[in-house]
Amino acid sequence: MPVPKRRLSRSNTRHRRSAWKAAPLTLVKTIENGKTVYSLPHRAKLVEDSAGNALFMEYKGRKVADA
Repeated sequence: MPVPKRRLSRSNTRHRRSAWKAAPLTLVKTIENGKTVYSLPHRAKLVEDSAGNALFMEYKGRKVADA
């Protein structure tokens, strides 16, 4: 990480820090079994059974990992 050679004033430091903005999450809306589900794009999702127990991770309809 770059380190300034001289100390910055308070106003310069605060101005630099305030320029950074957090971006909102982009959610993808899908309909599964008649329910509307919002999820993060390009992420594996957890598949659960009817009791709520985790079974496996799924991505693009394929099993990618055990839970």
